[in-house]
Amino acid sequence: MAEPKPILIAEIGAAHGVRGEVRVKAHTADPLAVADYGPLSDGKGGVFKVKSLRHLKDDMLVVAFEGVADRTAAEKLNRTKLFVDRSALPPPDEDEFYHADLIGLAVETTAGEAIGTVATVADFGAGDLLEVRRPGKPSVYLPFTRAVVPTLDFAAGKAIVMPPDGLLDEAGQPEDGEDAS
Repeated sequence: MAEPKPILIAEIGAAHGVRGEVRVKAHTADPLAVADYGPLSDGKGGVFKVKSLRHLKDDMLVVAFEGVADRTAAEKLNRTKLFVDRSALPPPDEDEFYHADLIGLAVETTAGEAIGTVATVADFGAGDLLEVRRPGKPSVYLPFTRAVVPTLDFAAGKAIVMPPDGLLDEAGQPEDGEDAS
């Protein structure tokens, strides 16, 4: 099995005020837990140590990082993704998964038909979706539910799915015999 991937736990947004604080979107169950995992990394060698943080709303924080003293420095951090080493995180509970564990899994139907690869895990407000990239076809989003994804086999590197009828048909293309109007 491949080496564990760093886990994305937050993303820096816009500067907040003039004293170097930034808005940070947390991807942790408890947004304030972002500071619990030690120094954060940008994945390119940059290390970020939380000096202080406070809850703004929902999953949004206002964070001051060591070494970021003014708005100009804070603005340069916009869109920086923050990671921690997987060993700093607790193991997920049963039926919980880190997105990094899902990304890259091969996706196949219960009948063994290869569909593609999990590219991202998204949530547009109605629950988690797996974006599946399909070779030579448009990507599709599959609801990340037990009914649609009954089996995750991490040892084999694959997700076994039962996609809803018609979901894998070519998007926007009428089926044979259908009227396009």
